[in-house]
Amino acid sequence: MRKLINVFFVAAGLVFTANVANAQQKFGHLNSDEIFASLPEAKTVSATVENLAKTKQAEIDKMIAEYQTKYKAAEDKQKTLSEANKDVVGKELQAAGQEIQDLGKRIEDARTKATKDVTDKQNELFPPLQQKVGNAIAAVAKEKGLAYVFDTSISQGFNSLVYSDGGEDITAAVKAKLGATATAAPAATKPAGAKPKQ
Repeated sequence: MRKLINVFFVAAGLVFTANVANAQQKFGHLNSDEIFASLPEAKTVSATVENLAKTKQAEIDKMIAEYQTKYKAAEDKQKTLSEANKDVVGKELQAAGQEIQDLGKRIEDARTKATKDVTDKQNELFPPLQQKVGNAIAAVAKEKGLAYVFDTSISQGFNSLVYSDGGEDITAAVKAKLGATATAAPAATKPAGAKPKQ
């Protein structure tokens, strides 16, 4: 019986110690969508990537227009085919068909290269910006003595926050640390399945 009582007190002590340790942990949350939307650098990076994508698409559109023109010309040439000009027109149609096929392959290659170029540009420009924001988040969290910071942004799919009952929103402090002054439309700060504050 005495051993059972000792075990009970040890278990109660461990539970109490765990609760005290948890009570000392501070949690905060932020909205990274709002932070990135307020950064001029993020807008510049996005504009650079969008402009590259538009340039590549314009090049592809030009090739598609050429493809359509040549295809239409081949169709029109096909209509002039007769027994009398079968050899000459047949050779012209065969050459046109090969040219159209080659142009189709060039269009597909251009699409693949454009996708790679845009992805490479994103991979070049976004990581330094993400590192800068990450450093600012870490600095603010240390200043505020936070043990954990959760991201409540929509683009993160609310994956990092299952339940929120208060906590400290450090979005504004991180934006201030980054020198961002622009305000973005407020995004939802709670996941759809979160419990409301009591």
